[in-house]
Amino acid sequence: MSDAGRDDETVPDVDQLLDRAGFDPETSVLTRRQAEVLALRERGVRQSTIADFLGTSRANVSSIEASARTNVEKARETVTFVDALTAPVRVEVPAGSDLYDVPKQVYDACDASGVKVNQTAPDLMKIVSDAAGDAVEGREVREQLFVGVTSDGRVRVRRHADGI
Repeated sequence: MSDAGRDDETVPDVDQLLDRAGFDPETSVLTRRQAEVLALRERGVRQSTIADFLGTSRANVSSIEASARTNVEKARETVTFVDALTAPVRVEVPAGSDLYDVPKQVYDACDASGVKVNQTAPDLMKIVSDAAGDAVEGREVREQLFVGVTSDGRVRVRRHADGI
């Protein structure tokens, strides 16, 4: 988010924002302060305005925001890991594989398990490639990947599938 904006910026009611979003500090990986900062930043409020509102420095707001985004990414990674771990369909894609071969492997495994995946082959290749990051270069799978498909057809991709 850019910190550009108006000088007369008003801060929305943060309690109402968190209530509408269903924030529960007892079950969230975010602190209340992190949730407040994220909620305001997602509505385009500048860090300097948030700092004034919270009675702190812009640098502190920046730090809180960075920590919150890191915590959110860790939570997403944890959910992806658990989904992959418990997925009824698990396909190991060895290093050196051709990305174009992955959809058939996934479709075959889904058919064998009675799970429907709602992705076309090109979409599935994109999901795998995007999730794998630099483990896929062009069509080459450079590191072993683990592709899981949940019972509701969601595709989860993990690197370093050893031990799963």
